Amino acid sequence: MFSLKGKVAVITGGGSGIGLATVRRFYQAGATVVVADLSDETKLAQEIDGLYIKTDVSIENEVQFLLEKTVEKYGHIDILFNNAGIGRGIGMMSDAESVDYEVSFKVNTMGVLYGLKHGSVYLSDGGVIINSASVAGLQGVPTYGPYVASKHAVIGITKTAALELSLRNIRVNCICPGTIDTPMVQNNTAQKAINNYVTPLGRNGLPEEVAALVHFLSSDDAKFITGQAIAVDGGITAGTSLGIWSGLAALSN
Repeated sequence: MFSLKGKVAVITGGGSGIGLATVRRFYQAGATVVVADLSDETKLAQEIDGLYIKTDVSIENEVQFLLEKTVEKYGHIDILFNNAGIGRGIGMMSDAESVDYEVSFKVNTMGVLYGLKHGSVYLSDGGVIINSASVAGLQGVPTYGPYVASKHAVIGITKTAALELSLRNIRVNCICPGTIDTPMVQNNTAQKAINNYVTPLGRNGLPEEVAALVHFLSSDDAKFITGQAIAVDGGITAGTSLGIWSGLAALSN
């Protein structure tokens, strides 16, 4: 396992799904982890001998406070994982509600932007910033307009930040998960079943599989990787799955 010994990592949305899997993996790799979430994750922080700070990433002052308090306690920040996000406003664009776009951008995009803005102040030179985008940031997805738009924006600002922070040797990348078995998907039984056919590997991904990519990108073994949007999607972005035909046949019966 790539060592993160001596590293201080901040993970937003660290209380569930991909964030939680990353918190646990980073801890096992030797990092000191600060968990940021809206839900009370004090118990989790105690289990990993870390710190919990309640944070709403859509509020800039709270993101700044999160990073400031981390530096006050630990002296530095080496890794920032801007992971918190939401899915909202499923429906055709002809029926779109502007509030769904506004809230999606406020959390998914501005939350990342605030992390980048203040991360550039509080992160040590040579640090790492990883942002959560999505395969929905690489391609269109019918009825997911607000989510797609907000995640495309994450990829754009990731690439820009990678260029701006390169002189300090701060690497900035984003991950683009496919359908991952997180609470967001578990609460949508139809989507979970359909995506088993859509994904070429024939299943939804696990949070731990995404956390493994985040871990690698955070390690010194990835020191020459920056400005990238890396898919971890079971092959969705490669093209149409052969499994979709059997899925269509099953649905028609």
